[in-house]
Amino acid sequence: MRNKSRASIMAIRAASFGLIFALGACTAKYQNHGYIPPKEDLDQITVGVDTRSSVADKIGTPASAGVLTNSGYYYVRSRKRALGPLANREIEREVLAISFSEAGIVQNIERFGLEDGRVVALERRVTSSAVSNKTFLRQLLGSIGRITPAGFNG
Repeated sequence: MRNKSRASIMAIRAASFGLIFALGACTAKYQNHGYIPPKEDLDQITVGVDTRSSVADKIGTPASAGVLTNSGYYYVRSRKRALGPLANREIEREVLAISFSEAGIVQNIERFGLEDGRVVALERRVTSSAVSNKTFLRQLLGSIGRITPAGFNG
């Protein structure tokens, strides 16, 4: 009888540890990425006065800048949450956009959040191919009827 109670206690402990471990695996994990300068640093920038170099000196250069027209600085910060086996989900995003005039003087400072976001279709530069989702073997077997002896003349 004593062995049965000892075995049941061990089973309860094992089940408890298993439950604790399973619940621990479902704990949300957060990942922060990017940088947005603090408000105190942004207050040092004066629209219409500061230039690209003075902005870089005061708050640092961003990871992203205007790619096509060199028009602005873009600071981006995001936070993602992963919950167990589920895919990461972005729960917070903030973009700080500083635009400059042609002369390189600050024109505007704007903040955007995740709720302001929208999907932007970027230009795709993909070379089109005559191969339409066919495997190598299908392409090889498909060309058997098109081979002629005239193609072997050098």
